[in-house]
Amino acid sequence: MAPRTPVVLGLVLLAAVGVAAFHFWSVRPQAVRAPEPVADAAAATALPPDPLRSGAPDPVPRPAAGEPPDAGGSGRASGQIVVDVSGKVRRPGVRRLPAGSRVADALDAAGGVRAGTDMTGLNRARLLMDGEQVVVGQPPGPPVSGAAGGGPAGTDGPGGAPGGTGPSAPLSLNTATAEQLETLPGVGPVLAQHMLDYRAENNGFRSVDELRQVSGIGDRRFAELQPLVRP
Repeated sequence: MAPRTPVVLGLVLLAAVGVAAFHFWSVRPQAVRAPEPVADAAAATALPPDPLRSGAPDPVPRPAAGEPPDAGGSGRASGQIVVDVSGKVRRPGVRRLPAGSRVADALDAAGGVRAGTDMTGLNRARLLMDGEQVVVGQPPGPPVSGAAGGGPAGTDGPGGAPGGTGPSAPLSLNTATAEQLETLPGVGPVLAQHMLDYRAENNGFRSVDELRQVSGIGDRRFAELQPLVRP
């Protein structure tokens, strides 16, 4: 054996002992400090204030007692409709009513119907729509050309003219029956039924212009019917 071999082996053993000692020292168990308890006051400040306990104002406004929902918010318009009540009522004009109101509610808002007014052709149970006009006791208009001589009067007020030339006064699209609609020029049973179907699906006619949306009514037919009808 060479004289330097024992020296090299001794150095290798010393290095191995040093590595083993460092390894055992690094993996020894160490004590861990427990976290300090959080003070109750600090935890309370971290939470949002409870308006029911602290007396702070409620971030979501609630209507006062007796006030309709959303009376002061941006949803006012969505909960109301605007209708025009005219004719033989005590206070005609534009009225704001809650959504879902009926013709009877509009008449009450206008002060009621004047005494002696014929209410035969007015459906007071019908639901109102925003922008609608309610005409009460409208007087008959001038006879339509060719309507002289008159025909049997309809249950809605205006009478039909012979030969189907049209009624002597504007016919209400919201209250007319199929037979009354057929007195209009160019309107037969099929077109009259289309008009009734549109009225039922859309909760009535808000304006005469909606006749353009009825199946079977074009520009020419609409021009003939426009002066003869009303909502």
